[in-house]
Formats: sequence, structure tokens, C-alpha cells
Amino acid sequence: MDVIKTQQISARPIEKVIVHPLVLLSIVDNYNRVAKDTRRRVVGVLLGSTFKGTVDVTNSYAVPFEEDEKDPSIWFLDHNYHESMFSMFKRINAKEHVVGWYSTGPKLRENDLNIHTLFDDYVLNPVLVIIDVQPKELGIPTKAYYAVEEVKENATQKSQKVFVHVPSEIAAHEVEEIGVEHLLRDVKDTTISTLATEVTGKLTALKGLDARLKEIRSYLDLVIDGKLPLNHEILYHLQDVFNLLPNLNVNELIKAFAVKTNDMMLVIYLSSLIRSVIALHNLINNKILNKEHEKAEDSKPVAVPAAAGS
Repeated sequence: MDVIKTQQISARPIEKVIVHPLVLLSIVDNYNRVAKDTRRRVVGVLLGSTFKGTVDVTNSYAVPFEEDEKDPSIWFLDHNYHESMFSMFKRINAKEHVVGWYSTGPKLRENDLNIHTLFDDYVLNPVLVIIDVQPKELGIPTKAYYAVEEVKENATQKSQKVFVHVPSEIAAHEVEEIGVEHLLRDVKDTTISTLATEVTGKLTALKGLDARLKEIRSYLDLVIDGKLPLNHEILYHLQDVFNLLPNLNVNELIKAFAVKTNDMMLVIYLSSLIRSVIALHNLINNKILNKEHEKAEDSKPVAVPAAAGS
């Protein structure tokens, strides 16, 4: 059986895709308004710039999109709406160009290559960024791809386009960070206390740390087994991380950690006791007030109606 060798041909390769937080907020808002609690996905256009293989996504807007759930080959994307929207965006910021499109996936679908081909008319090498608006795992909720032409070397099959994964990251300008921080600060759940929010944040951070440590361990096991090549840059960064870890074999440090932990636990315990006492106090006051109201109602004179014909 002959081995079919392939070769991928593309324009200048895309090395990285940077997504700004305002883009994520816009996409999530659009999803909540259009497709929340449904199996539908939302699709839109990504605006930004490309420089030396790095795509910087700074803006986006949604585009009317429909597809047949039973037949993926049947879909509609309103490119006329896209063209009119882009002309208006261009008047506001001429530096932003079409760099690709987004989908709330949450994964690649069968008709994505056909949709991707449509954007070849607007940009030389468009990117597809899939945004997971309901992530079940910790980490960055974005996955970026671009299309390349895959050519069969033995010419038994014609060439076809395939998606190639490209690293993505979340980044923002200083002004953008301040705006997002103030926006998220106002979005609070009033039913959850500040302490519970902080504990939840710490728990989420620890889960993220656990996932990263497992990923590092898996990588090192693959390197030891010879399934992955040795990368000195990665090992250099890992060594830097280990050098920053404190030496927990020092008795003074262990004692200091224990004292600090006990102090924090004591404060939490006392706070819980105070909250319980205040709750009981309010309950007792409420019962006393109810009894006083009942006595006041009972002490009111009852009006006796006059007899008829008297």
C-alpha cells in the first residue's frame, strides 16, 4: 500500500492570533441576545491588523447567519450586511481591516471551510477564531485556525483546503484593561458574599494551577519516553519556575505558614460566629415585633352593629 505524502501550501504563515477582551465581551453579548439556551451558534466578522505573522483582533461585529441543522451544506451568511457594516466601521477607524471571522462553535463544523472560503474575497489569509461562550474547562476560551492548501505528492487526489491550528492569546491595551476592569467590577451577584466570591476565585485559580501542572507532567513524560523532542527553551522556563519556589524544608518558614494559616482561620471562624449571632438576634427581634403587633390587634375594641328596628 503506497503512503500518500502531503504538502501544505499557504501564503505567509500566521504564527499567533491576539484577541482583545472587548471582542470577547461583544461576542458573548451577541450570543446571549440571539442564541442563548439553544443549539444555534452566532457568526461574525473580526477586525484588526496583521503584522509579521501576528493577527491582532481589536474589534468585531455580528452578521446574520442561518444554517440547516440536518444538512450542513445549507447555510446563509448575509455578506451584503457585512459589506455595509464594514464600510461604516471603516469611517470610524480606517486602520482596522477584516482579518477573518468568528464562530461560537464550540468546535469546528463541517461547513466551516465553505464559510471560510467566502472570506477569501475580503482578506488574503483570513483566520477563524472559535469562541467557547460556555467553557467547561479552565483556560483561554479561544481557538484560532487558518486554511492551507494540502497537495498530494503522488497526484492521485486533487488538493484540498484544511484548517491548521495556530496559537491564540488574550491581550489588551492599558486603556482597554481599565475599562474592562471597571465593567467587570460592576457585574456582581448580590446573593453571594464577598468572602464566598474570594474563596471561589481562589478555588478556580487552584484548579487552573492543577491543570497546568498535569499538562507539564504529561509533557515531561512524553519527552522521557522519546515521543517528543527535547526543547531546551521549555526546560529553561520550567527551571525558572522551580527556582522561584520557596524551600519548605526550613522550620522557620513552616512555622510562619502555620501561624499565618491559623490566624486566617481564626478570623473566618469568628466572622461566622458573629454572623450567626446577628442572624439569631434579628430573628428574636422579629418574633417580638410580631407578638406586639398581635397584642395591639387583639386589644382594639370591636364595633358591635346596632340592632335593626331599634
